[in-house]
Amino acid sequence: MNYKLKYKEKKLSWVKRIKQKILFLFRLNHHPVIVVYNGYGSSDKIFVFGHVLKLSPYMRKTYRQNWVVNIFSMLRLFMVRPYEHAKVSMQWEGRIFHAQSQDDGFFRFEINAVVSSSPGWHNVVVRLGEPKYQAQKICGEGEVYVPFDSKYVFVSDIDDTFLISYSSRLRKRLYVLLTKNARSRKPFQGVVKHYYLLASHGQHIDETNPFFYVSSSEWNLFYFIKEFINKNNLPKGVYLLNVLKRFSEVLRTGQSKHATKFFRIVRLIEAYPKRNFVLFGDDSQEDPNIYAALVEHFPGRIYAIYIRRVQKNNYSPVKKVIDKIITSGTHCCYFIHSEEAITHSVSIGLISENKIDIQQTL
Repeated sequence: MNYKLKYKEKKLSWVKRIKQKILFLFRLNHHPVIVVYNGYGSSDKIFVFGHVLKLSPYMRKTYRQNWVVNIFSMLRLFMVRPYEHAKVSMQWEGRIFHAQSQDDGFFRFEINAVVSSSPGWHNVVVRLGEPKYQAQKICGEGEVYVPFDSKYVFVSDIDDTFLISYSSRLRKRLYVLLTKNARSRKPFQGVVKHYYLLASHGQHIDETNPFFYVSSSEWNLFYFIKEFINKNNLPKGVYLLNVLKRFSEVLRTGQSKHATKFFRIVRLIEAYPKRNFVLFGDDSQEDPNIYAALVEHFPGRIYAIYIRRVQKNNYSPVKKVIDKIITSGTHCCYFIHSEEAITHSVSIGLISENKIDIQQTL
C-alpha cells in the first residue's frame, strides 16, 4: 500500500513537471488574468467589457520575420481557457460595480453615470473578486472612450477593409494569418490617410472623431489587431470583436456568424442617438447586406457607407445593394482604391478639401 502511494505521488510530480515545460515552451500563463478591452461611453452611460481567463498566452514582445515563429505565435493566441462565472468589480465615479463572467469568460459592465463624463480616454481597473484569489489582488487595466462633440461616428470592418486578409480565399487567408505578424501585415494603400483625414476633420488637434472597429474576427486577435493599428498609425479606437475561440477552432477563425456584427453596430447607434454614422466594409462577405439592413432599420441615421471592392465576381449583386442604399438617401461609395473614397468623402463634406495634401507617409 505504501509503495503504491509513493508511486502515485511520484507520477503526479512527473505530470506536473511536463505541464510546466509545456507552459514554458508555449509561453502560457496558467494563473487567472483579466483582459480589459477599450470600452466606450457617452456623457450619461459607460460600457466596459473584457475576459477573465484561467489560461492565456503572454503578450508578444518581439517580432521577427520568421514564418515558424509567426505560426507559433498565432496559434498561441487560441490556447486559452475561460474562467466562467468569475466575480469581477470596477470603480467609476467613486462607486463600486459588480459583474460576473459568462461561460466563455466574457464580462460586461453597463453603468449609468451620475456626473457627465468628460470627453476623451479614461483609465479603468477591473478586479477579480473570487475569494481564493483575493490575496493576489488580480486586476486588469483598460480604457474607456467618451467621444468629443462631433456630428459623426465612424465604424469600420477590419479584414479586407483596411487590413489585407483575403477573407474569401480560405487557403490564402490562413497562410497570411499564420505566417505573417502584426508588424509585417499590410494595410491597403491610402487607407491610413483616409482614416486620418476623417478622424481629424472639424476637430481641434486633440479632439478626434470616434472610430469603432467592428469585426467577425475573434477576441483572441485583440492584441494582434491593436498592434497592427498602432504600428500603421490608424486612429485609436474601440474594438468590438467576436466570441473567443479555443485552439480546436483555430481553422475556423473569422468564420463566425456575421449576424452578430449587425447587433453590435445597433448597440452603437442606440448609444449615440444624436449622431449620424459612417460605415466601412468590403464585398468579400456580408458587409453590404448588413449595412443595407442598418439603413432600413435606422432611416436617416446612416450618413454614408464605403464598400471596398476586393471580389471580382461579386460586382453585380453588390452593385444592386449599393443602388438600393443610394435610393434610400444614404451616400455610398463602392471603390477599389482609397483615393476614390477620399475624393468621395470630400464631395459629401466628411473631409475638408484643404486637408487633402497633408504631407504624411500614409
